[in-house]
This record gives sequence, C-alpha cells and structure tokens, in this order.
Amino acid sequence: MSTNPNRLIGGQYLIKDASYNDIFTYEDLSEEQRMILESAKEFIDKEVVPNKHKIEKKDYALIEELMRKIGELGLLGISVPEEYGGMGMGFVTTMLVCDYISGATGSLATAFGAHTGIGTMPITLYGTEEQKQKYLPKLASGEVFASYCLTEPEAGSDANSGKTKARLSEDGKEYIITGQKMWITNAGFADIFIVFARIDDDKNITGFIIEKDKAGEGFTLGEEEDKLGIVSSSTRQVFLNEVRVPVENMLGERNGGFKIAMNALNVGRIKLGAACLDAQRRVLDNSLQYALERKQFGVSINTFGAIKEKLADMAVATFTSEAGAYRAAKDVEDAIADNIAKGMAHNEAELKGIEEYAIEASILKVWISEAAQVASDQGIQIYGGMGYSKEMPMEGAWRDARISRIYEGTNEINSLLCVSMLVKRAFQGKLDLMTPAMGIADELMSIPSFDIPDYSELFAQEKEIIANLKKVFFMVAGAALQKFGANLEEHQQLILAASRIMQEVYMVESAMLRAEKLANTKGADSVVNAEKLVKLQLFKSVEIVKTEATRGIISFTEGDEQRMMLSGLRRFTRYNEYPNIVNLKTEIADLLIAENKYTF
Repeated sequence: MSTNPNRLIGGQYLIKDASYNDIFTYEDLSEEQRMILESAKEFIDKEVVPNKHKIEKKDYALIEELMRKIGELGLLGISVPEEYGGMGMGFVTTMLVCDYISGATGSLATAFGAHTGIGTMPITLYGTEEQKQKYLPKLASGEVFASYCLTEPEAGSDANSGKTKARLSEDGKEYIITGQKMWITNAGFADIFIVFARIDDDKNITGFIIEKDKAGEGFTLGEEEDKLGIVSSSTRQVFLNEVRVPVENMLGERNGGFKIAMNALNVGRIKLGAACLDAQRRVLDNSLQYALERKQFGVSINTFGAIKEKLADMAVATFTSEAGAYRAAKDVEDAIADNIAKGMAHNEAELKGIEEYAIEASILKVWISEAAQVASDQGIQIYGGMGYSKEMPMEGAWRDARISRIYEGTNEINSLLCVSMLVKRAFQGKLDLMTPAMGIADELMSIPSFDIPDYSELFAQEKEIIANLKKVFFMVAGAALQKFGANLEEHQQLILAASRIMQEVYMVESAMLRAEKLANTKGADSVVNAEKLVKLQLFKSVEIVKTEATRGIISFTEGDEQRMMLSGLRRFTRYNEYPNIVNLKTEIADLLIAENKYTF
C-alpha cells in the first residue's frame, strides 16, 4: 500500500501541481521528532555554542570529543538500521538531526555530515552482511569514525577520472592500492576510510573499506589543511603506497564505485541543504539581538528601514529553505517505504528512493547553500565593523557558509545536473516533458486574455503565477533543446539559466504549499505572516526568472522568434495585483523585532 498515492515523482513538480495535502512541512513533525530536535538543539546550545572561540582556533581534538558525545546521544546512528546498532529512523528525522546539529559551527557540521552521510551510508547501502555487522554498530555508536576518500588532485567534479590504482595480489587474497586523495574530511581522527580506486584498467572506479590500524606503513596522512572556514574540521591528504586490503573489503561490486560515489553524493546533497537551515536561523537571531542592542543616532538600528529589509529577507529565505527541505525529505521517505512495500530489501529501497529525488537534492543543495551565504553576509553588514571581528559570530558564520557552495559537488555542477537529470528522466519515459513544451508553443501563438481574474481565494494569484513560471521554464528550455539538440550540453550558460528557473519554481512552490497547509490546518488567522513571506519570496523568484529567461532568450533567438518569446515572458511573469513589497518587509521585520527571534 502506497504511503502517499498522490506523491509526485522526482522532477514531476514542473508538469503537475502539488496539493498541500500531499506535502510534508516542518509543522508536521511528530512529538517524537520534536523531542529528538530538542535533544540535538540542547546539545548544541550547551556543548558547542560556549566553545565557539575554541572551535575557531583549530581545535581538532574538541571536534572529535564533540563527535563522541553525539555518538553517546545515539545521533550518529539515527539512520543506521536497528539490527546494526542504530536507531533506524526515517529520512525526515535524519534530515532533522542534520539540521539542528549543524547550525552553530560548520566545523562540527562537516565532521557530522561526513561521518553519518558519505562515511557510513556507503556501507549501509552497499556493504555485504558481514561488512555491515562488522562496521555499522561501531560507526553508529561513535566508537569509530568514518572518512570518504574520492577527490584527487586531478579528479574533483569528474570523480571517475581518479588515478588511484588497485591490483590483485598474486595469491588473490588482497588488493594492493596506490594513490593520493585530497580534501578528505575527518582524515585526522577517522578509523575507517571509504577509498575509491581503479582496478587495473577498468572503465570505472571501485570502492574499498580500509581500516587505518591495519593499513600498514603505506597509509599516511598529510598535514591539516589551513582553510578559509570550517577551520576545526579535520581535512588532510591521504597517501596510499602499496596498501594491502583484504578482497572481502571491496565495497559493492567491481567497477561499481562510481555508482556508489554518485548515490552517496545524492544523500550528501540533500542533507547539506538541511545542514544550512539552523545556520540561517541562528544568523537571523544573532542579527536581531545585535540590531536591538546597537544604538546609532540615539536609537536601536533595528528601527532603520535598511536594517529591517535585511532581517525580512533572511526570514523569507529561511522559511522557504525549510519548506523545500522538509517537502523533499518526506518524498524520499515515502519513496523508500513504497519500495519496501514492493518487496525491495531495505538498502535497495533506500538507494532507489534517494535516487528518485536526485533533482530535488541538487536544487536544495544549491538554493539553500546560497541562502545561507547571503544570510551570513547580511549578518556581517548588520553588525557593521564589529561583524568583521573574530570576536563576533558573523565572521565565522560567513567563512563556514562559503564551503557549502563547493563540496558535495559545486553549485555549478549541481545546477547543470538538475537539467541533465530532468532530460534523462524524460528520455527514460519517466516524465512527459514534450506535452507541456508543445502546449507552450501553442499558447504563445494565442491571443492572451485580458480579463481580471478572481483572486478572492488564498494564494489564487500566487498559484497562477507559479504555474506560469513553469511555462517559462518549458518555453526557454524547450526552445533551447529544439535548437541545440544533443549539443545543448555545450551551452552551459543557457543550461544554468534554465536550471535557476526550475530551482526557483520548486522552492517558491514549496513555500506557498507550506503556508497553504498552515492555513488549512491552523486557520486563516495563523497564516497571515506566512502569507507575507510567500508573497515576498514569489516577487523575488519572479524577478530572478525574468532575468534568467531574458538572458537565455536573447542569447539563442532573434527576429520574430525572439520577440514572440519575450512577449510570452512578459505574459507569464505578469502580476494583476502587485504586493506592496516595502510594507510587507517592514511588517515581517517588526514581528521579528517584537519576538527578538525567528518565529516562523
């Protein structure tokens, strides 16, 4: 029995409107989930926040100690099945823990994410029964820690081009691995290393599990990297010189490492979106408190419109980030449950469930990491000169946020992937992109209606505009695909423009559905402020879509075709009733100031 028969499959949000009844929101968290949330938050507030200054001074030992304490709370094993010593919680709870463990410092967030995600998940999803029994209980408890070794000096985004080599020993009992890995998180204190190497001249890389204490003298580490941010996150090079690994420590099948790496990154991407959520909340809360305390011209700076605008913008982005992250998390959880109901083994069900929403995972990674970066930058601006001081929280928040746009695949790579994965799913017959694309062509040739619609229902105009933004995507992407065909991948700037449009559509629709669900579960009065946030996000998304679509249209069309598409763009991004942006931002900021914290 399906957990949600109306659940949209990955990428389908572009061609079918979701109902608020069929999405999960932050407000839907169960009592058990809220207890876990409070446990994680209490740990961060008591154990981490008071030690922020130590963490900002390369205290690697402190991060290791904090990781062990997280293990004692059981939070390292949140997604590890119970039979292997974990808590076996669903994907939403996994995202929730990642959200609240990650907010105070990127150093701990990175260590936690690397261990629980790309470090532990490959064994959970691809390990043999013997490997799971051997490693997962210790990884779940924090008795041992994991690291993930994929990146090489010449193999970053092109992960399958790694030069690390493996060959079978003469007696057939071991693989002998030689190579170099770089930017390896947790390398300084990890016990288990997931290492990818190419066996002989295989087409694809293969995964291996290496135990540090059994790797011998050929396994060595470089010095800790001196980084811009996440400064107490252990990041070292790993050198392998004739390191012998038992054949039973191959992870998955030969030639299957690239698949492991890509699926591990899908998990990492969606969880990275979650890892940027509480960072935004904390940046906003700190900004609110400082803006209250800081006096200029005899009054608190939170009375100034320029400051209020920044506070409101942070709140809008945070609300939208939460909406997208938890919507996708529940879709993944439901997909996993559906797969299990079909008879799949748990690991295969989880793999397929996560893979199903790879597009949404990349969207969340890009959109939320950029929102976190903007929030920290605006936080510095609110603090003024003090924001530049290491004594204040904003300087470290800004440096920590910067890495989120790079790891788990750069935002550029993830943006390109959004479109390529969408096209691939269409070719596989999973999504019908042609019908809406052809419909747009017909609509562009038709005479537009100039009737004033009835917008008396909540979000009536917003729904109409979001539906039109989807049409913009198909207008631009469809025309580009028709013009360039298989050569479209050579036009990355156009793909990035199309990707930005589909990202904005998913995120603003998620925010609107969240607010609509609030209105229908808690009453219209409770949604007044959420409605303001949605109106502000939609206005911003429309402006972004206008810019990106215009850039695309004028770059690959000309003459009548260009004029027709630009006319269509104006039609599809038109407001019949504009919101008062200044008033809305002022009202949101005033509410935040009254509460002195993010309350949505």
